[in-house]
Amino acid sequence: MKDFKKNFASWKNQRITRRHALFAFGYSLVLSTTVFSCSNSPNNSQQQSASPASNVASSNTTANKVIRIVRSKQLTALAVLEEKGILAERLKPLGYRVEWPEFAAGPQQLEALNAGALDIASTAESPPVFSQAAGAPLVYLAANSSDGQAVSLLVPKNSPIQSVKDLKGKKVAFQKASIGHYLILRALEKEGLKLSDIESVGLAPPDANVAFSQGKVDAWFIWEPFVTRNVQNNTARVLTHGGNGLRDTNNFFSTNRKFYEENREVIKVVLEELQKAQNWAKNNPKELSQLLSGTTQLDPPTLEIMHKKYDFTLIPITEKIINKQQEVADKWYSLGLIPKKVNVRDGFLTPEQYAEITPQEVLAKQ
Repeated sequence: MKDFKKNFASWKNQRITRRHALFAFGYSLVLSTTVFSCSNSPNNSQQQSASPASNVASSNTTANKVIRIVRSKQLTALAVLEEKGILAERLKPLGYRVEWPEFAAGPQQLEALNAGALDIASTAESPPVFSQAAGAPLVYLAANSSDGQAVSLLVPKNSPIQSVKDLKGKKVAFQKASIGHYLILRALEKEGLKLSDIESVGLAPPDANVAFSQGKVDAWFIWEPFVTRNVQNNTARVLTHGGNGLRDTNNFFSTNRKFYEENREVIKVVLEELQKAQNWAKNNPKELSQLLSGTTQLDPPTLEIMHKKYDFTLIPITEKIINKQQEVADKWYSLGLIPKKVNVRDGFLTPEQYAEITPQEVLAKQ
């Protein structure tokens, strides 16, 4: 564990907020989570909502086990599951209650995952690679759509910067080891530039948001809802986004090896309900926008526009996905940003194991 914290800290040359410091000083501390109310949906009348008094999704006294799934404050199926309390009701008969801890970004999620303070994470392609490079026993559970348009490179609204080439010598903020890190690399390489051609400013999203609003950085690669909030506030404009030929990878749901080995039945249920929530979210943009308006802090009409940026699709784990993830790992190693060469297959399951936990509807896409 000491080696893991030492290695991971070396990637995060960033100012740490008080909340993040809890993880840096001790992974064994109990995570404090935000009180979060869950509500019923008319489209899911058979499902009961979670208790509005706590982010612990079930008060059933027989639920003596806990599964901790990362809280999503974006337009995602995970947010749907929390808001409706669907997963809590499904897991209650198995003796589990659900908790939804919140993290700034993917790297922080995987710190907690490795420390046993989180059971299921939802990240882009790079955080798992950095985690594997640190020796964490990570397991890729499922792949998700890339949602490239939901990750954008912002510049101040009145900035003279008009293209990625104009970023040369400029300060660009992003969460290190995140999709923002990967996409700024891709954007620069597409224009014949390197990471060394810009001044990289590694900041977690909340800190980057402050730095960007105060004019301390020239650009910021970030995801929703930060993008839309800043554009609506007239503080930013989008220079480019992942959908402009930059995003060539998938998002992933992951866990640690111990949790996978001991909770396969629970994981299967989680993925089944996640797939149902994906389908509902894809087909009900208006209802989804109303449901998640409070979570995203955006009005429903805006969320309906944002809906087009998301695919809401679980993807079966295939050789193509594994090979692409290996390319990502090799790229970070070639740049000297991870301490050792990573064999990403160490974190992937066998086809037979994926068949046990993956919804049939998803497997049929292979």
